[in-house]
Amino acid sequence: MFSELPEGCVTGRSHSYLAQNKSLKIFYSLTLFINTSTTLSQEEKQTRDRVGEQAQSAVAVSQHPHQHQGESCGCCARPGRLTLVLALATLIAAFGSSFQYGYNVAAVNSPALLMQQFYNETYYGRTGEFMEDFPLTLLWSVTVSMFPFGGFIGSLLVGPLVNKFGRKGALLFNNIFSIVPAILMGCSRVAKSFELIIISRLLVGICAGVSSNVVPMYLGELAPKNLRGALGVVPQLFITVGILVAQIFGLRNLLANVDGWPILLGLTGVPAALQLVLLPFFPESPRYLLIQKKDEAAAKKALQTLRGWDSVDREVAEIRQEDEAEKAAGFISVLKLFRMRSLRWQLLSIIVLMGGQQLSGVNAIYYYADQIYLSAGVPEEHVQFVTAGTGAVNVVMTFCAVFVVELLGRRLLLLLGFSICLVACCVLTAALALQDTVSWMPYISIVCVISYVIGHALGPSPIPALLITEIFLQSSRPSAFMVGGSVHWLSNFTVGLIFPFIQEGLGPYSFIVFAVICLLTTIYIFLIVPETKAKTFIEINQIFTKMNKVSEVYPEKEELKELPPVTLEQ
Repeated sequence: MFSELPEGCVTGRSHSYLAQNKSLKIFYSLTLFINTSTTLSQEEKQTRDRVGEQAQSAVAVSQHPHQHQGESCGCCARPGRLTLVLALATLIAAFGSSFQYGYNVAAVNSPALLMQQFYNETYYGRTGEFMEDFPLTLLWSVTVSMFPFGGFIGSLLVGPLVNKFGRKGALLFNNIFSIVPAILMGCSRVAKSFELIIISRLLVGICAGVSSNVVPMYLGELAPKNLRGALGVVPQLFITVGILVAQIFGLRNLLANVDGWPILLGLTGVPAALQLVLLPFFPESPRYLLIQKKDEAAAKKALQTLRGWDSVDREVAEIRQEDEAEKAAGFISVLKLFRMRSLRWQLLSIIVLMGGQQLSGVNAIYYYADQIYLSAGVPEEHVQFVTAGTGAVNVVMTFCAVFVVELLGRRLLLLLGFSICLVACCVLTAALALQDTVSWMPYISIVCVISYVIGHALGPSPIPALLITEIFLQSSRPSAFMVGGSVHWLSNFTVGLIFPFIQEGLGPYSFIVFAVICLLTTIYIFLIVPETKAKTFIEINQIFTKMNKVSEVYPEKEELKELPPVTLEQ
């Protein structure tokens, strides 16, 4: 008796078509009339109810013609809010993973001399003689460089892990690369083996490489679009907190001493253990569940848990639309990513931003900081406290970025951040060149260091990873994170490797190199990178579709073939 409306006809591309179909109102009224005058079978009643619901949705669309693409207008749906579940999932994911990245970056700085002494004593216990300076320096360089090298390996593992285990599952699996090395490093002094430290640095590097990519991906897919920027900055906030905690624990009167440094290194396993216990109680990414696992019931349940209300059909429709937009492409590998013209500017933007983030001189600034503080008259025994103070400034400014990223937008924060870093590098070059002739120049150098840290914390540090989540769709996102992560860690490794030679050859003028990189990155952002604030993944994809000069191809469902084409609004 009844013929159902085609599945999906009130969502996505058919909205405008149905909005103009006034006869649906009459059709819905007719079903109510038949209900009062005819005895229907149970199956016919169920069919009638489904038709009525779909017709009501079509009427709602006709009353709100500005609604499109499965999203709601402001009068039809509530904006996403930070529920307790979403907040706790964010904190546990960031503390258990991103915190470790920052902690392991700084944990070996304070006890460096003590650890080198341990290396020498261990070697002496084995051979009866001490190492010469060059082998010892080389061994320590290998220890330090194992961390970014492990990060590069971890970045290559991101795609396989998130596709096999999911976003949450990848984070849980990744804790192996933190808990095991934490135990090894904690026991290294007792075992009298510096090899355990070197192997462990490689493993915690793998952990950092995976987490630095998976955490932004996981949180970006959990968050509603109006909170995606703020939650996307939280991983970087916890990286800075990890650095600060390592600097505090690394004070000489705490753990940077002969007995304490193994404990300092081993503490990295504590956040991992907490995450391993708590994260299983929180939802998996709804996008992963619906698009890749094809489990709509689990995706809806996850969204309901995260949003705090039962009505999540509109968000499910938006995820379905993203799925349809990608069906023709299928799974996109790294090689396919480089070959696809439709992803050309997205890929280039990520390479530029990730490279600019690490090559803009942030590691060099920290390398020079102690020398600058000493030149300004800070007593040597107090330099460690000033360094920790710089870390605190980094935390505070990143915390501010969490709140302003949705107010000012990603593009403006990137432009502002790189511009501040550019000016700071230029002024610092002049200050370092003149510090021996002008008495107050060292104080200008301190201002430049703090200004640079503020600028980098506002944009270059937190935004690039957030943008990877936003400018790539589900099928290409894991491969994009693999590329972005690889560029990040290779750039980090390169700076650590060549900066001592640049510093030796150019002296204070080495910051001119970083100033040029900041300038070029700023120009690229100004000309190419669009604003993504408060946009859905599909809307952002449409912006880049125009930039890449490719036609929008959305694989149509069988039941939508006869519907007239609809121009997608921005």
